[in-house]
Amino acid sequence: MTKSCDWVGNDPLMIEYHDKEWGVPVHDDQKLFEFLVLESFQAGLSWAIVLKKREAFREVFAEFDPEKIVRFSENDVERLMQDARIIRNRKKIEAVIRNAKAFIEIRKEFGSFDHYIWGFTEGKPVVNHFEKLSEIPPKTELSDLISADLKRRGFAFMGSTVVYAHMQATGMVNDHLVHCHRHKELASIKR
Repeated sequence: MTKSCDWVGNDPLMIEYHDKEWGVPVHDDQKLFEFLVLESFQAGLSWAIVLKKREAFREVFAEFDPEKIVRFSENDVERLMQDARIIRNRKKIEAVIRNAKAFIEIRKEFGSFDHYIWGFTEGKPVVNHFEKLSEIPPKTELSDLISADLKRRGFAFMGSTVVYAHMQATGMVNDHLVHCHRHKELASIKR
């Protein structure tokens, strides 16, 4: 039997997410934006809650297309505030629209969000070698730096902890525990 990271538990959705997505390097701009949205909604909540609502988030936020989201109006915010399928937090919903604008500006400046965000790691995942869940930090100096830059560029709900979770989810850092069956496999990915 293969061993996974200690946080996975026995929820089939969490197991599938861990085994197929978490820590896999993402270079698609729309997918990177999706994780920015989902991680910002996770702030103060568990990832399991967000993951269970992922399909609803995808539907209400136009498949996470920033070009469509940037055109959302106050009426859209009100509509989303009434949708029980998602996390109804006005500030977070408004942040998604604001972040879509900032995301588009970064793409204009750097050619892609992928080029911008992966530039912080020189295009390569940071491979950590943690043995216990307690060793994994909630944030790092690098996530502090990225968070500050994102905020300077107009992002909201992008604190260092949210950014570090984004880095983990999108494979910018490999925080699979060393005993996890995914650690070695993902550590061999270069780009």
